[in-house]
Amino acid sequence: MRADRLVKLVLLLRHHKMLSATALAAELEVSPRTVLRDVEALSTAGVPVYAERGRNGGFALLPGFQTELTGLNHDEALALLIAGSRRGAQVFGLGSALASAMLKVADALPESYRHTAAGKARRLLIDPDTDLLERRTTAEEIPDALVTEIRRAVFNGHKLRINYTAKNQKPQWRTIDPIGLVTVKDQGYLLATKDGADRTYRLSRIKAAEELDCPANRPEHVDLGKAWQDRGTRFRTGGEQTTVTLRLDPAKRSQLLDTALTVTTEDDRLTATFQDAWHAEWALWQLGTSAEALSPQWLRTKLRDRAAAIVTRYG
Repeated sequence: MRADRLVKLVLLLRHHKMLSATALAAELEVSPRTVLRDVEALSTAGVPVYAERGRNGGFALLPGFQTELTGLNHDEALALLIAGSRRGAQVFGLGSALASAMLKVADALPESYRHTAAGKARRLLIDPDTDLLERRTTAEEIPDALVTEIRRAVFNGHKLRINYTAKNQKPQWRTIDPIGLVTVKDQGYLLATKDGADRTYRLSRIKAAEELDCPANRPEHVDLGKAWQDRGTRFRTGGEQTTVTLRLDPAKRSQLLDTALTVTTEDDRLTATFQDAWHAEWALWQLGTSAEALSPQWLRTKLRDRAAAIVTRYG
């Protein structure tokens, strides 16, 4: 841990030119006294760190102390810098590691690219925390320790014991063979097999995990993209699908397409297929008065009862 901290300290000084002991302590999440000991250790090791005294003083490196990453063009340098803003790493518990890695990348860029690429990167915002209506778009919050345990089992090829809460069920322990991790729209999933059958687990529903000291029963090589696509196909075509006939404001058609499995048009009516009854009811409720479910009757009844409950509450 200390070796990583010393490297980060050097990179911080390279990036900021000069920082006080207090600022370094905040960045490194240690005490100022620890920073002073680390600076002394770097000096003893031959790293040219010096102290500038005074109100605006701090620690700095002698000019010219760096290792460059050569062979990059401007677009490649820019791509590396903006990659650090992607939130998939946060879903997999790698947020701090990514931040540290991007600091190293920025420090290693050739001098001619570092400032121009950083300036351009500031004009690109990837996946902000809210949309224009101030609705939160942050990734699911999953404890780093939990994701680390899952990730370790995936990478080591070991069986994994998880405490999982399936929808409308109580938490249950199960032993699985992990295959890979996937993130979609800031939601993390664990692809695995259980007793030879494909399983997909939502990371946010895993309450505890334990890597087991025995090899997972899984193929040596995997095409994770194809595995995800195959599971998506089975999800869309499996289960007790529900078909709904409805009228819809044309302006809301794209919203319906985002939730339905299929949509067909006949005259002024649409026929939409949903994964199950719950998804059908949820999708039609989200459309509000822009849609009218014509059939099945049970869906009309459920939507009417929902609306009546709202009227009763606010009437």
